[in-house]
Amino acid sequence: MKKLVLVLATIAGMAAFADKVSLKSGSFLTGKVGVIQDGKLLFESDDLGEIKIDVKNIASIESEAMHVLQYSDLSREELPLTVQDGEYVVNGEKVNMDNVKAIDPAEETWHGSVSVAFQADRGNSYGHSATILANINRRWEKDRFNADFGYYYSDSGTSRRDHEKTKDNWEVEAQHDHFWTQKVYSYENAQYTRDTMAGLSSRVRLGAGLGYQWLDKDEFELTGKWSFNQELGLGWTHNVYNDRNSDVDADYCSVHYAHHLLFDPNFSDTIQFFHNLAYDPAVHDWDQYTVEADVGARAKVYGNFDLLAKIEWNYDSAPSAGRKRSDVRYILGLGYKW
Repeated sequence: MKKLVLVLATIAGMAAFADKVSLKSGSFLTGKVGVIQDGKLLFESDDLGEIKIDVKNIASIESEAMHVLQYSDLSREELPLTVQDGEYVVNGEKVNMDNVKAIDPAEETWHGSVSVAFQADRGNSYGHSATILANINRRWEKDRFNADFGYYYSDSGTSRRDHEKTKDNWEVEAQHDHFWTQKVYSYENAQYTRDTMAGLSSRVRLGAGLGYQWLDKDEFELTGKWSFNQELGLGWTHNVYNDRNSDVDADYCSVHYAHHLLFDPNFSDTIQFFHNLAYDPAVHDWDQYTVEADVGARAKVYGNFDLLAKIEWNYDSAPSAGRKRSDVRYILGLGYKW
């Protein structure tokens, strides 16, 4: 009898210390409160397991869990944050979300992706085609780093003995941003490109300037989450052509403009759209310029694997002699993202 009483007392004690979430519908859940991110509460329910609950649907939370508020100036504070009628509350007072950048921000760590596309032809045609794309990035409170690598190769012909290279180029680019305010940042970047078929033995570009982060994973109820930033600065470019036109400068200073867009739509949790553009005209001659742009999407397939589909466009107004100004790539590949 004493053991039964002890067991019942233990169960009662566990229930007493369990967190409770009451919903506006009148129902409630017991379990353990987790983090609050992107307007959703991660909750370990005693009956349903791990679930996400929209904060706007919560009537109240009974919990002693502490939560981290990251303010607009990127400072942080751990507070007994709770929810009442879909609103965030601390010590009985409603939180002014205009001053809050994030609640329980994700742990700052390295992220990246690798995507690969490969094709082999045999029979009437003989050839190979391969594309490798890689990215690594990290965001700190006041700094951001991003690096990209791309390699493109193809050959084609009618047989093993009669085929020739049709594409062989690779490029690597890295950029560091430092945020002076929530929106304004300075940047430094470097880029190296080699494109054998375009007659470009090498191109080195160094740059620096200012950027403005208009949107940073800002969520809009009708569409989804948006990130958008623009940059303006100066750069120095050094080109080594296989056969340079006499009226083309190998070295020049340029103006640099760029923008970057990310969109996570409301209608899907597994797809993300993106668009990037960079425009670099020479300061002394605006008829000499380059444009690099892409547009595409990533769709989650399984686990950390995703499908990448994008179009790349590169334009060089002053290419190597005998080469075309414009190059377009259509890429479809399988990737791994972490």
